[in-house]
Amino acid sequence: MGQMDIFGSPLLDILKSHTVLLLLLLLLLQFWGSAQYPYVTLALYFNHRVPKRNEARMGDGTYRCTENSSKLLLLEVAPCTGNEHFRLVLLLSHSNTALCFPVYCTLEALMAASPNPGRTRLQAPQQGPNAGRHRQSSPGHVRKLGLTRKRDRRDIKEDENPEEKARRHKEFELKPLYKELLYTIAHQLGKASSPEVYSQAQLQQYIQEAFTMTDAEHSSLLQKVQDTESPVYCLMATIKEAKGILGKDVSGFSDPYCLLTVMVDEEQRRSTQAKSKPCKSVVKNANLDGIYQTDIKKQTLNPIWNQTFIMEFADMAGANFHLEMWDKDEEVSLSQKLEEIKTLDSLRRMIKDAKKEKGTDDFLGRISLKLQDLHCTEDCWYNLEPRTETYPDRGQCHLNLKFIHKSRDGTLSAGRSAYINYCGILQQFVQAYISKQQSSAPWKGELCGEAQVLLEQYATQNDLSPFLQDLAKWVAYSKLYQSLEVDSSVLLQQLTSIEYHWHQQELPYQQKQELGDSLHGFLQYGLCLVSKYRDIFHPTPSSTPKLHTLLRILVQICKTQAFQKLNPAQFELQEEVIDAVQSGTEDWFLVKKGLHQPMTKELSEIVSALSRLINEVQEDIKHNKDVYNRVFASAVQVDVFTVVYRKFDSLLAKEVRETMSVMEGQMEQPLAKNLFPVYLSLQKIHKDKAFLQKRGVLELTNFHEEFREALPYWLHQAFSTTQDRVERAVQVDQLQPLQSGAVPIKHSSSAVDLVSCVQPICQLWEQLSWPDPEEAFMLMVKLTEDVCKIVVNYCKILKERVRVLTENSEYGSAINMLCVVVNDLEYLRSVLTRLPSQLNWVGLKERTQHVIGERQFHNTLHSQLQQAQDILNKEIRSALHTLGKRLNTDIETHVRSMSTRKRFPSKSTEDVAAPLMRYLEKELQYMNENLVQENFNSLLTPLWNNSVTILYQVATQTQHQEGLMVYCQRLSYTLQCLEQCFHAEGNGLPLSTLHSVEYKMLKAHLTHNSLSSFQLIEKFFDKKLTDQNVFRGEKYGAVTLRVSYNRSEQKLRVEVLNAVNLLPMDSNGFSDPYVQLCLEPNHIFPEVEPRCTQIKSCDLNPLFEEVFDFMISLEQCRSPGACLVVTVLDHDTLRTDDFEGEAFLGLKNIPNVPRAKEDNEDSENFQPDAEPAQIRLSLMHPKPNEDNILKLLETRKGEREAQMFVKKRRLREKQSQENNQP
Repeated sequence: MGQMDIFGSPLLDILKSHTVLLLLLLLLLQFWGSAQYPYVTLALYFNHRVPKRNEARMGDGTYRCTENSSKLLLLEVAPCTGNEHFRLVLLLSHSNTALCFPVYCTLEALMAASPNPGRTRLQAPQQGPNAGRHRQSSPGHVRKLGLTRKRDRRDIKEDENPEEKARRHKEFELKPLYKELLYTIAHQLGKASSPEVYSQAQLQQYIQEAFTMTDAEHSSLLQKVQDTESPVYCLMATIKEAKGILGKDVSGFSDPYCLLTVMVDEEQRRSTQAKSKPCKSVVKNANLDGIYQTDIKKQTLNPIWNQTFIMEFADMAGANFHLEMWDKDEEVSLSQKLEEIKTLDSLRRMIKDAKKEKGTDDFLGRISLKLQDLHCTEDCWYNLEPRTETYPDRGQCHLNLKFIHKSRDGTLSAGRSAYINYCGILQQFVQAYISKQQSSAPWKGELCGEAQVLLEQYATQNDLSPFLQDLAKWVAYSKLYQSLEVDSSVLLQQLTSIEYHWHQQELPYQQKQELGDSLHGFLQYGLCLVSKYRDIFHPTPSSTPKLHTLLRILVQICKTQAFQKLNPAQFELQEEVIDAVQSGTEDWFLVKKGLHQPMTKELSEIVSALSRLINEVQEDIKHNKDVYNRVFASAVQVDVFTVVYRKFDSLLAKEVRETMSVMEGQMEQPLAKNLFPVYLSLQKIHKDKAFLQKRGVLELTNFHEEFREALPYWLHQAFSTTQDRVERAVQVDQLQPLQSGAVPIKHSSSAVDLVSCVQPICQLWEQLSWPDPEEAFMLMVKLTEDVCKIVVNYCKILKERVRVLTENSEYGSAINMLCVVVNDLEYLRSVLTRLPSQLNWVGLKERTQHVIGERQFHNTLHSQLQQAQDILNKEIRSALHTLGKRLNTDIETHVRSMSTRKRFPSKSTEDVAAPLMRYLEKELQYMNENLVQENFNSLLTPLWNNSVTILYQVATQTQHQEGLMVYCQRLSYTLQCLEQCFHAEGNGLPLSTLHSVEYKMLKAHLTHNSLSSFQLIEKFFDKKLTDQNVFRGEKYGAVTLRVSYNRSEQKLRVEVLNAVNLLPMDSNGFSDPYVQLCLEPNHIFPEVEPRCTQIKSCDLNPLFEEVFDFMISLEQCRSPGACLVVTVLDHDTLRTDDFEGEAFLGLKNIPNVPRAKEDNEDSENFQPDAEPAQIRLSLMHPKPNEDNILKLLETRKGEREAQMFVKKRRLREKQSQENNQP
């Protein structure tokens, strides 16, 4: 190989601007070096720098460079077969992107590009007799330079005359392809795979429109095609395999082989008529030359051949393809046959074999196909047809049939191979299809039916493999993707096909080179798009999928074996994508920096420009984190957020350092104010480091140090601004509630203004997020001190404001203002209480635990806050003490006066509590209207607790049971009135405060002592019914009943249907259950006896289906607590029956038992014979020692009924399995 490098010569400048002279120089070098150097390379390095990194030399001598800071033009000329065609490779590199353009051109095209062809008398070598064959195997003349490289109008003079250029393109490119298509249409073989059938006229009309041929040109070219010689029609048949054929040998297998041929109907008739008796075969007995035979496969029923035969035929009319499968028989000795007899079928085969002639092959089946019925390409399984119906199922044979041409006229497109023509035809069809489309949607690879038919016919007739077809489509579609919007599925489909065919078929050398160049070129183009992904693929739902599909294509390219074999240089896609993203990020940053360049050199302008730039970067980081990162991670497993973030980290750190160095020693309040938004933006960017996949040292980690000089200005600005706003707010405050009505606001305007003024100080702490622990603690001390100063100062100026406004006002007005002030202070106290959480003292304490001790932390921050709160509390207590002193005394007087009345006063219960209620209603209503809830509660809480204490003392003083019930009823009524008064429908004390432990004890004591024993029992069963309704699940099983009530007969009918999921109580894992029905309370149903079902042995899901009738009245059913107690027990012979569970059914819920309010309704509204209600009740177990009613009944020792009831329920609690629950 000869190589010549030119550096710094005068010829260099000429070659830069005159491409034509460069081409002529290449021609001279080619002819000069053809004898000595078969391969001549001219390399021009404009900046005198040879690329080193990522430079790879390919197997054919091509140099590729993907990263080079200098401009590089690398041209390479390689002679092809016959020294007639040239392969010119141009590699252009600018910045970090390299583009490789392989160009195939003819010597004639290069000579035509000369500015003065007459002076350059270069002639192509004479074509020999085998020149056509060489041309077909060489793709050197496929494309012109103008089709593969965008050229400047100054490059070649030909561009100055578009009409001449179009004429030459049509003459030398389109017309040869057009003649090939006309020839294909004229000699069309087989049906197309398209469901629609096109006539020759339709196909000719389509190509005339697609190639923009005039009628005259069409007629002329059609006549030339008609004058050419017709091709030899051939059927290429590939016998792949067979399955499920008959076994003709004694062993149960066969030795199959196939005979195949193409014959017309007349030959077939002569072959069959030559025999005197019916013949089972057509091909075997035919006396023809074109009979082909496959290999013989020994002892198999599923033979595999994969043999291809080409059979010529003159005309498809009347021609048939015949295939016969035979079993090859050879003479075998009797002893060998006897050894093969293993079954009865083997014996039968041997007897049948003995009857036939020796050496006669056995017929296995045949396939007969009319050529006119076949598609141009067939690949499917065919059933082997029998001669008779004795063995109709004879298996299948897999055939691949294709109609091809032999001796196709070579004058149609002289010097062009079928593959090159296919590429040109495909490109022309695609251009024609897209030019007719009106929609802006991406092209999805579809073509019209005529184009598909012509491409299929041309590829089939020229025996183009599917691999070459897919290669041509990939090359065409990948180029189209770079100029138009093409759906990515088109490229992915072609890549998948190429990968599949790569393992099945070997490509010619030059097609390999074209494939390698195309894959590598598309990779470089894709990486160029990736570097500009921000501008091309916007972060919208419609654009990001396009980026994702582009990355998928790049990944698929790198995964293909074709790319790995044809591009041996190390190529890591992830690294290349990262490099592209990094370079694109830096370019984007520099562009944005230029756009936001300050107009003047003033410091404020410089800071504003930096702020705008950082905001742009912040928005871009957000898009990469939220949108682009998912795309890159799912497609190429690249964390683009981390890549972009780290790149911006270094760029921004450098930019911030340079900017802040300019301001060193010149910090003032206005400049610090302008720097604060810059700090906040950097803070937000720095917080995004939490989303980095790989942690490391970041240059922005200590960016806060650059702003340390501005920090005191920020704190002073926040404090002075807040203090001024608070003073102005108090000066205009009239100490009146902000709003009255349904939703009153009882504090004044200055309290609201104070909170809104202090809030920015808290936000300042969050915004700063100062990373240094010790400095952060000092910063927190300063902020807390400022807030406390503002609060204390607010109290002082507010008291002064009250003094000024109440000097000459009335007592009522002064009280109102005092209430407003208390409300303001309470509101401010709540704000101070939330201050540690708002400033996150807990987080600061954890950060500073190694620097600041816990004691110092508490003595500093908490002491500051506690001092301010103490001042507020002192002022609030002072005001509330003045307001509540008289109320406490009056309430105590009324309560004590109630306890001095006689045990059985003549007045009613309501009259006893009336004086106290009237007083409280008047006084508390006034306070409620003027105090906020917190202050009002501060008044109510001691009043309520004092009242409850006095009532409890009075209620528990008596030791006699006589008259205790009436007395407790009156005290209970008084307690109820006090509760309503202090609660005030939610405006007073909350129920949680009212229902204290002492209150609950008093309430229970009064309520239970006010009821009789029977009422307590009824209350007990009401509670059980409530528990039954809210009980969920079937932990202890369930029982199903059908219940109805007949009003006319006053009869309750209960049908026990079944029980399910009972607990096993016996040692055998089962139970012997029965159901007990009992009406409770017993004092309501004294004469009704309990009823029981039969016992079901060893059953956890017993079926009872027993009916029980209870004669009870309607009034009994509607009595309080009236219910049906359903108890399931496990029968034991030698001990007490075990308790399975119980359920409660309220009689008020049974059909035809009306509510009490329905007593006066007409009886016809009720249906005495209504359908019974089927009810499923979950079984429950009582919880021991939980019911207060039972505890109270136990205290009534003198009542026998109460003691019997308690004893019964305690027994049931003892049997409950709730005792075993944790």
